Amino acid sequence: MKPLRPSSSIIHCNFGFFWHLRDFVSVIMFHITDTPCERALWGPRTPSPETANLLKTNSKKELKNHLSNLNTMKNITCFVPYQSEQQVQTTLQNLSKQPLVAEVHQIKGDIRSTENVRFMAAHSHTPYTLIYTKFTTLSFVLFALERMEALMEDTGAAMVYSDHFNQTGSIRTNAPVIDYQIGALRDDFDFGSVLLYRTSALQEAVSRMDVTYEYAGLYDLRLKVSQKGALEHINEYLYYDVELDTRKSGEKLFDYVDPKNRGVQIEMEKAVTRHLKDIGGYLEPKFKDVDMQGGEFEYEASVVIPCKNRVRTIDTAIRSALSQKVRAPYKYNVIVVDDNSEDGSVDKIKAIVAEGHDNLIYIAQDKSWHAIGGNWNVALHHPKCGRFAIQLDSDDTYYDENTVQKFIDAFHEQNCAMVVGTYRMTDFDGNILPPGIIDHREWTPDNGRNNALRINGLGAPRGFYTPLLRTINFPTTKYGEDYAVGLRVSREHQIGRIYDVVYNCRRWEDNSDANCDIVAMNANNFYKDRIRTWELKARIAMNKKQ
Repeated sequence: MKPLRPSSSIIHCNFGFFWHLRDFVSVIMFHITDTPCERALWGPRTPSPETANLLKTNSKKELKNHLSNLNTMKNITCFVPYQSEQQVQTTLQNLSKQPLVAEVHQIKGDIRSTENVRFMAAHSHTPYTLIYTKFTTLSFVLFALERMEALMEDTGAAMVYSDHFNQTGSIRTNAPVIDYQIGALRDDFDFGSVLLYRTSALQEAVSRMDVTYEYAGLYDLRLKVSQKGALEHINEYLYYDVELDTRKSGEKLFDYVDPKNRGVQIEMEKAVTRHLKDIGGYLEPKFKDVDMQGGEFEYEASVVIPCKNRVRTIDTAIRSALSQKVRAPYKYNVIVVDDNSEDGSVDKIKAIVAEGHDNLIYIAQDKSWHAIGGNWNVALHHPKCGRFAIQLDSDDTYYDENTVQKFIDAFHEQNCAMVVGTYRMTDFDGNILPPGIIDHREWTPDNGRNNALRINGLGAPRGFYTPLLRTINFPTTKYGEDYAVGLRVSREHQIGRIYDVVYNCRRWEDNSDANCDIVAMNANNFYKDRIRTWELKARIAMNKKQ
């Protein structure tokens, strides 16, 4: 790994003078009154540690020399992934032009590995360490690194990251990211491609790494850093990188469960489990029993179908539910909840109701806010809702006529409060799409509820034990509502599994998440991180009481 040292330049001198002036101003301001008004005007006035120490000694000569040295200070060691000379050349050139950059190391192999993380910790001898995570070209907005360094000092953060631009050919698009929080445990949390660490925080975290990962090293690093320091989001656009993955958002949703990534998933689960143990959020595999005979239910199961403007699919969804066969003495029904559809869906529903199906219930919502979660709550609290409520989205179908019976069996055999099935990805016409069958094997009996805080979904279809759900209820949202309920259920109860394919998940242009823009994706991800944050806090509090 040969370091590339940037050459000095006139620009470097100018940058140095700029930050010389900044620190000089901070010194002056320390000797002026510190009123609230002035704090609002100047912001935090904490000088660098070196400057602060010299202020205490009142050594004017040493202080003058220190401020002069700031003119040439190179504070950042950079690490960039190496694939080829052509791939890395422009990025190295751009980094060499940055006045604050002392060295640039090229990382061969997977930059995510623990081995490479340890290499970076051992070879960074500057106060800050920059890790670039993409193979694409990196370039900076003017004064970007200076800004990142300054805000790291002002906030005391252990790591900072920022919004940026994606460049695809001649098209430049905004790529904002979201704030980190304690529940942001997804291994695919988008920090952007530039991570600026405080070297001391990075090295301290690496000193606690006692497991060597092939893929989860970088993930393990930020989890350990977050345990003792803040990961600060700078919501300013500070750099450019080229976006290679041009798939729509809906095509990326299932990357985390792609069977070919199973080895990656196992490592990520191991890392997050260790993290949860470190912070007190880990739950032992001990679960409350579920009274399968509790309550009076006319029906053993209900298929719940929330609907909002699904004229092209609602007919096939309902008929798929009505075609189910269950063994005596069990009975099931179908509850369709329409949330003020305006596209003809209501006519489709009423046409099937008119056929005279004894086990079909149609609920028309009023004009108030319901969303998917509110529609589920109406179905759950209906007097004819079954003991188990089983999901069927209005644009999906069951795999065959045995799905409901398999759910009933799973609840009774596994004594669980929720069951997660296995599904296959198809297009609108039923043709299988990659990655094909998704079985969510991360839902292991011993660790599924811990790993659930890392993954971004719980699988489908889902079935719920109605008496418990009537006490929890769904949040009144149209995204993440099922995930929130699943996390809450798993806090105390076992989640059962069906590994047979029982569901067809249809991907088509009208899926609510088929092609979300970046703002919508960020909002969805931030909300799921909030759900994880709330649940993690609840689990930590529960553990403290035990």
